[in-house]
Amino acid sequence: MRTAEISSSSPSYKCSQLIAKRFVRSALPLNFRMVGVKSGTWVCPLICLFYLLAFLQVEGDNVPMTLLKSAVAEGAVCLDGSPAAYNLAPGSGSGANNWLLFVEGGGWCSTVNDCVVRKGNFRGSSNHMPPVSFSGMLGGVQQRNPDFYNWNRVKIRYCDGASFTGDIEKVDPATGLHFRGARVWRAIMKDLLAKGMNKAQKALLGGCSAGGLTTILHCDNFRSLLPASATVKCFSDAGYFIDAKDISGADSIQSFYSDVVNLHGSANNLPSSCTSRLPANKCFFPQNVVATMKTPLFILNAAYDQWQIKNILVPPSADPNNAWGDCKLDIKKCSSDQLQTLQGFRTTFLNALPAAGRSATGLFILSCHTHCQSGDANTWFAADSPRIDNTPIGKAVGDWYFGRSSAVRKIDCPYPCNSSCRKVAKNSMED
Repeated sequence: MRTAEISSSSPSYKCSQLIAKRFVRSALPLNFRMVGVKSGTWVCPLICLFYLLAFLQVEGDNVPMTLLKSAVAEGAVCLDGSPAAYNLAPGSGSGANNWLLFVEGGGWCSTVNDCVVRKGNFRGSSNHMPPVSFSGMLGGVQQRNPDFYNWNRVKIRYCDGASFTGDIEKVDPATGLHFRGARVWRAIMKDLLAKGMNKAQKALLGGCSAGGLTTILHCDNFRSLLPASATVKCFSDAGYFIDAKDISGADSIQSFYSDVVNLHGSANNLPSSCTSRLPANKCFFPQNVVATMKTPLFILNAAYDQWQIKNILVPPSADPNNAWGDCKLDIKKCSSDQLQTLQGFRTTFLNALPAAGRSATGLFILSCHTHCQSGDANTWFAADSPRIDNTPIGKAVGDWYFGRSSAVRKIDCPYPCNSSCRKVAKNSMED
């Protein structure tokens, strides 16, 4: 095969290096990798270039966004009153009747002022939502997402600030805030059912961060909407937020979730199997919900989750002098005492997970210092993606969903034992 040689000083060379750096190492099969760099020239087989072009076209295109303008009259709106939204990539072939729904993350707003701020950006208004392309778990390239690439893939946009649980009729004219997350959830489900999800053969509800919590809170409801004959499961990425004290001994996260539940009127839309036993704010914690869940759940989480360390273990109120500032940003900069505290947090996190006797629950608990991982192609199913027992995240989830393994419960050894951990791009973290 003839090859093209490109001068290292040419714009084409610089462009090709940029493409290679971003895609080649993880996107291409071994027999399609770069064949070498020598004497200031870059040599690439033509077939590699064709593959890259095909990859960019399928994986990089923006996915059209659907605005539910018809549901505005029912009050199913974002914080600012704009229509609810989602992005849908239709399924094909063997995946035409299978559905993967992925809920966007983005934290919560616990005060009127915080929610007003969100009104002015994509966390609280569909008027400000940027275009999205699908990657990772939602990706449409078979080599990078072999189990779900041809399913109907939906990204549910998050604009209510309470994991789709709020429902207050009155709108304060002074703020214009609409606390209607539960109505948004119902409207999106209704629209997707009408578009064919009511005939689903297989379905998976997933999400990252606040979206991962949404998945847990709405999992059994999602199951109830689909045919009894369908295989329906749920997947939470970085959404297993634990009820733990901060380093000062205060219950900061409990107080925060109480404010969210009260502000948004969430109590009536949390799982009744939990609220019948515990106060509503306690039912924002997955550990109090999963014990009574009926639908199979897969939990992907970092034992040293960045968001939880920054906001549950060491919130600003517990660290007024910012002694943890460097450590929270980079675990490699933690002191020995701080690392000991983090190891204690890991133990608390592991103790909050579902017991081993719940066979329907899959686990993949990495000892990485990161947050969301399923939305990034490089951490989902790449050749150098994070692994436990040499198993990448995407394979573990697929093995669990399709029953290729009797039980998928992988818990990593303590930091710093896992050399496969990698830094996740900021825009994939969703919070």
